[in-house]
Amino acid sequence: MRSDRLVSVIMPVFNTERYVAEAVWSVLNQTYTNVETICLDDGSEDNSLDILHSFGERVRVIESKENAGIGKARNKGLMEAKGDFIAFIDADDIWEKDKLEKQLTAFDQDPDLKMCFTYMQCFLSPELPEEVKRIRYCPTEPIPGHVAGTCLLKKEVVDRVGTFDETLRIGEFIDWNTRAQDAGMRSTMLQDILYRRRVHDSNTGIQERPSRTDYLKVVRNALERRNNKD
Repeated sequence: MRSDRLVSVIMPVFNTERYVAEAVWSVLNQTYTNVETICLDDGSEDNSLDILHSFGERVRVIESKENAGIGKARNKGLMEAKGDFIAFIDADDIWEKDKLEKQLTAFDQDPDLKMCFTYMQCFLSPELPEEVKRIRYCPTEPIPGHVAGTCLLKKEVVDRVGTFDETLRIGEFIDWNTRAQDAGMRSTMLQDILYRRRVHDSNTGIQERPSRTDYLKVVRNALERRNNKD
């Protein structure tokens, strides 16, 4: 496999001191090693920032004093990224060690490919009390990972589609991916389970319930774009 292609990995971090080290290690331990890891601390109030700095030069840490949301954090990462390819990972999730290798192989096999997703497996975080585990929704079967954490994309896609909508507290990747699909960006879904998504007591989708109206905004924007094309 070619090793000359730099992959920029963008990780927004907000109050994930229990999990962020494991997430970072899952990037650093990839079988494909030509990677820059960019961690955006989004105003964490716990020890997340100290943990990030403990990795030294292995990661690039960008600090923000205020929590501005995952969209803005990812956009900052995109501004800093130097890679030919862009990948995302949430600070509470885990990559399988051969994720990037298998995805880059898919790009080698299909030069016209622009984005590559993978299947993912959700898991209940081990430290959760049993009574919490019983009420958290966590599908047991592997599912197609239409989420940022599975996605590897060519940098040119961002140049064509644009950045994330910073007004959205949740649903920002759904909005961005819909724009990418509307722009004709060719994508594929690997059947390999290469992303482990952690279910715990402070997932963004749980904490941001008042912002669920953002999902309605995403749908409305998509419909407007398609109506304008017609």
